[in-house]
Amino acid sequence: MNAMTHYMELLATNQPWQLLIFMAVPVICAETLAITEMIILFTRNMTGAAKKVSKATGIFAGIYFLGIFIYLFINAVIPLTASGGWRGPADVIAVGFYLSGVIPFMGMFLLETGLIGKKRDETGKLKLHAVFVGIFLVVAHVAMIFGMLNPDLLIMKM
Repeated sequence: MNAMTHYMELLATNQPWQLLIFMAVPVICAETLAITEMIILFTRNMTGAAKKVSKATGIFAGIYFLGIFIYLFINAVIPLTASGGWRGPADVIAVGFYLSGVIPFMGMFLLETGLIGKKRDETGKLKLHAVFVGIFLVVAHVAMIFGMLNPDLLIMKM
């Protein structure tokens, strides 16, 4: 019987460091982005402190999470796949959705560094940025929900 997914094991091991590195920093970034996004949407101040914090956080989060993605892909996904070590569908879903957070965070990084969205006006960029924040929040929560499941619950027993 596998009591926890690899996602939860990652967060529970080497306390508090792995929890801080793999959960706290990305979630604090996402929450900072969500809050600054609301401030910018309500005030329409495209040059204020909230916009500056949002931009810096988006750039940092993209680079940071790309590092997490590469590290976990090399040190967890490839070895677990090669050895058949996955603990069932919940395990794969949790890790897969967690790692898919790289897509919206990199989207924000590319947007904030001007590598995408060049033809959009400030409102268009703001909308795209909000979409990326929303996508990250959804994939992170799916990862958390499936990560907290006992992986044996989704394994069909015959």
